[in-house]
Amino acid sequence: MEADSLVRLCLEPSELIRIGEGKDDAVEDMSRQNSTTRGTYWPPLPAVPIGLEQRTAATGSRDWPNLQTRQCFTLFTVTLNISEPDQHIENFMAVFNLTPSGPSTFLLMGIPGLEAAHIWISIPFAMFYIIGLLENVTVLFVVSKEQTLHKPMYLLLCMLALTDISMSTSIVPKALCIFWFDLKDITVAGCLTQTFFLHVVAVMNSTVLVTMAFDRYVAICNPLRYATILTNARIAKLGFVGLIKAVLFILPLPLLLSRLPFCANRVIPHTHCEPVAVAKISCGDITVNRMYGLVIVFVVVGFDLMLIVLSYSLIIRALLRINSKKAHQKALNTCTAHICVMLMSYTPGLFSPLMHRFGQGIAPHVHIILADLYFLIPPMLNPIIYGVKTKELRDKVGKYTCRM
Repeated sequence: MEADSLVRLCLEPSELIRIGEGKDDAVEDMSRQNSTTRGTYWPPLPAVPIGLEQRTAATGSRDWPNLQTRQCFTLFTVTLNISEPDQHIENFMAVFNLTPSGPSTFLLMGIPGLEAAHIWISIPFAMFYIIGLLENVTVLFVVSKEQTLHKPMYLLLCMLALTDISMSTSIVPKALCIFWFDLKDITVAGCLTQTFFLHVVAVMNSTVLVTMAFDRYVAICNPLRYATILTNARIAKLGFVGLIKAVLFILPLPLLLSRLPFCANRVIPHTHCEPVAVAKISCGDITVNRMYGLVIVFVVVGFDLMLIVLSYSLIIRALLRINSKKAHQKALNTCTAHICVMLMSYTPGLFSPLMHRFGQGIAPHVHIILADLYFLIPPMLNPIIYGVKTKELRDKVGKYTCRM
């Protein structure tokens, strides 16, 4: 079964002249390669040429028109065998060095260079994800069931657990599909959605950590006013404001990616649609994408980190003024868990995007593994750290565990 396909090109004058120089030879080569493809040159459609010297296919002349405007031409009527349409189209496009401007899917390659080890890499990926998922669900369940835990500090822990679950769930299932079943395809819309959702949750996670640092500051420096300054309703409002901030700052990321032209290369060397990795496969200018990525790193995350450092500086100053050794110990014990969580979150969170932009000498698989660990390790360790350091939560989790 065969079908005719009309190929129409819109070219700038410089591109037209470059392609036209080897046109006849290219058609002859293509005809020899495949007997099911026939090519016939049609003269230019009447458009808006300036100084156009028209010609037909019969003249055999290689002197193409002197064009000063963009022209549209119907070059070939191609007869394709329906059983092998992709191969013939690719051959035709290869002859003229043409590529599609908008692919419908991308290919996520997992961890390039370690394809043979994908199965082994998937084992810790799956284990970390399942353990983190169970731990965070347990925290959410215990806090929701226990009325005594309906306090600002534990509500913040629930918000942190939700962001941890969302971050890991955004990338791990797809990564495991790549490792186990070689399912590498992802639609453009799916890729942009993953980018948006993943980074919204990451910025929201940063906002929760800032709020937790403020919570510790008020609890230690203004303990008598804690109940009036930080109420459950106020915590909910702060969370909502953080979500709006995350959406407003991250929304331009997929919009900037969607405007980029993508040519023949649609292979993303990553386990998920990381914005820099997606932008690098484009055949357009990605300067704006790079600059906006740095804006998010330094302005959004950097500002949050500055507020956290300020909060803990004030906490340390307040602790130095306390003479009681027991009070010192209690305050330090309260803050240690938060400091550990923040170090785990911000260290790989800042290092990974900066390494993508400036770490040219580092192996690609190192980039990818570090980026993935950022979404795997903190969600798994955060509940353990808070469970060990927070006696009240530890006791309640133990109570429900014994019942099971």
